[in-house]
Amino acid sequence: MSTVKTAPSAVPADRQGDESGSARWQRRAAALTVWYLRLAALLNLVAVLSVPFREQVRTHNEGEYFTPYLVTAGLTTVLLALFLAVAMRRRKRAAWIFNTVVSGVLLAGFVGWLVSDEKYRTHPLNWISTVLTGIFFLALLASWRLFTSKGDRSNPKTAVAATVLGLGLGGLVGSMLVQLTNELNGASFADRFVYSFFRMVTVNPSSRVADVISVPIWVNAAINVMGALLFLAVVYVTFRSPRGEELLSDEDEQRLRALLERQGERDSLGYFALRRDKAVVFSPSGKAAVAYRVVGGVSLASGDPIGDPEAWPGAIEAWLSEAREHAWVPAVMGASEEAGVIYARHGLDALELGDEAIVELDEFSLDGRAMRVVRQAYNRVKRAGYTVRIRRHEAIPEAEMAALVARADHWRDGATERGFSMALGRLGDPGDGRCVMLECFDGDGELRALLSFVPWGGKGLSLDLMRRDRDSENGLMEFMVIELLQRAEEVGLERVSLNFAMFRSVFERGSRLGAGPVLRLWRSVLGFFSRWWQIESLYRANAKYRPIWEPRYLLFEKSSEIPRIGIASARAEGFITAPGLPALFRRRHKRG
Repeated sequence: MSTVKTAPSAVPADRQGDESGSARWQRRAAALTVWYLRLAALLNLVAVLSVPFREQVRTHNEGEYFTPYLVTAGLTTVLLALFLAVAMRRRKRAAWIFNTVVSGVLLAGFVGWLVSDEKYRTHPLNWISTVLTGIFFLALLASWRLFTSKGDRSNPKTAVAATVLGLGLGGLVGSMLVQLTNELNGASFADRFVYSFFRMVTVNPSSRVADVISVPIWVNAAINVMGALLFLAVVYVTFRSPRGEELLSDEDEQRLRALLERQGERDSLGYFALRRDKAVVFSPSGKAAVAYRVVGGVSLASGDPIGDPEAWPGAIEAWLSEAREHAWVPAVMGASEEAGVIYARHGLDALELGDEAIVELDEFSLDGRAMRVVRQAYNRVKRAGYTVRIRRHEAIPEAEMAALVARADHWRDGATERGFSMALGRLGDPGDGRCVMLECFDGDGELRALLSFVPWGGKGLSLDLMRRDRDSENGLMEFMVIELLQRAEEVGLERVSLNFAMFRSVFERGSRLGAGPVLRLWRSVLGFFSRWWQIESLYRANAKYRPIWEPRYLLFEKSSEIPRIGIASARAEGFITAPGLPALFRRRHKRG
């Protein structure tokens, strides 16, 4: 892992110390609010698990006593405090407003009670509660400039709708439970609904219906749980970040294609920035861009920035600014070492993911003992009568392309089209005429496999899609790749980027004599998971061609966010499919 800290901003020498000192105190005040909420969550959790402590807290909240902000000995408050702590750590403005208003009202009430009534002043814990709440409130005021992350504009109306629908649905379900278990007679539907409603909102039933409703404890508990779940759902939709579902516009695509025309040879993954399920942000000069998609609150960029490397910092800063504005977690998948250094200057750390296999045509040969296995597989398939046709997509008639797309879909493994950072996600699009298609036919002229490559500058190709008939000859893909490499002059080819081998160095070093126990264990773990995911097999398949291995990196701000980034990456690549949400909860983020 490598870390390069960003350079300090340019500030006049006579003011730099004062401004840095002010910013430092603001950050400390913001951190104090987060730790207060975490401590409140911990105290509430202890109170939930410990009956004596819970009774003490509840007793202290009765009569002339009160506890600090958000210390109520309730499970719902545990989750609320945790939600707010996470939102405050992400500098969400809505969370700051909520905490400031509620804690301010409570603080005013505490001070009023202490001033106006002797019985409140006699208990020392009331003073402690007032002081702790006051410190939290002052810390909020001192750090207000740091809470700039915007929420989705639809959050307030969605929260209101969720509250109304949730209370209505919970009231109906609670009414059914009460009707089935009520031990008294005379309760109407309105009585049962009111009972359930107040159980969800206040935990206690309405006194008006207490003489006609008596139900088992588990029914009350079930209604209370529905109320807690509804409360947490409302809190979630209130503070959630914008989803960020902008698609690549036609204008953005044309600008990206212009950048790729000038600088496309720098990165083999550059063409994949043209996926239309990505958004793009440009540098102020327009000479560079970062393509990304927001998945689960993670702003996931892929590959290197597009365009002039001198303009990369401007594009990276614009991308990071947008992520911070909306409380998205910034991350980059598959960055090269050159881009990783630039990203690191903006505060991101790097973790090596694996290596990309690149074959240089002037260094490739089938001769020699090291290539014997590949050479034998190639000759065996060729003797079986297989042939390969190589064409640019623009040279394929529309009807033929439609048939190839249908065949590729038929051969696809699973219903989900996988790929994000190293796949284009579309085949046969009219805008991708410079892509190269390889069609493999058996001895009877039947189509058995397809390979599609996207342009990598003017003289390179990058593998996009591999599909084959499972009943075809083994070694078919190797045969097609070798055919492409040997007939490179047909498409003016100098280099080819093949598959990405995740954790390649682990498999390579772990098999060597003298490998340590930790490395061997890590290799065994990856080998185990290779039964379900193509981890080791991709490395072996690429290593046959003796390629140049180019490392690729995962970039992130905080190591604690790596699990979340990993889930977002798996979702983006199609390995995890998130369940759909009702239309009420879907929203799109738009800039501006």
